[in-house]
Amino acid sequence: MLCVAAAGGFALSLATSQFTLDWTHSVARTTWWEGWQITHAGLAPVEARITGTGAGMEPPPDARLQDGVWHYNPQIPPQRQVVLGASGATGAGWRLCAQGRCHALPEDMGPLRLWSAPDCDG
Repeated sequence: MLCVAAAGGFALSLATSQFTLDWTHSVARTTWWEGWQITHAGLAPVEARITGTGAGMEPPPDARLQDGVWHYNPQIPPQRQVVLGASGATGAGWRLCAQGRCHALPEDMGPLRLWSAPDCDG
């Protein structure tokens, strides 16, 4: 189960084993996309795409440019939790997609915390 919560009271739970996150960088106005899997060790990023570079969004050296988009596989171990911040300067926040449905995550309720658990209420 994927669990998402914010200090402002937002909560979302999704019965899924994989999901994607995407957002627009507040300065460069480029799109960043990540594919994640839920594993026994936590949330694992398995692929990423960046539509442009700059302002902290440089692709790693092993990224490959395909149709104007940088593709790469993040070399980050599974995380017990992932905290998402939002500047409020992009005009939109994070978007989380799983099982064919996408959810706009609020950017005005404080940082968002993602984790996996059998029961998100616990």
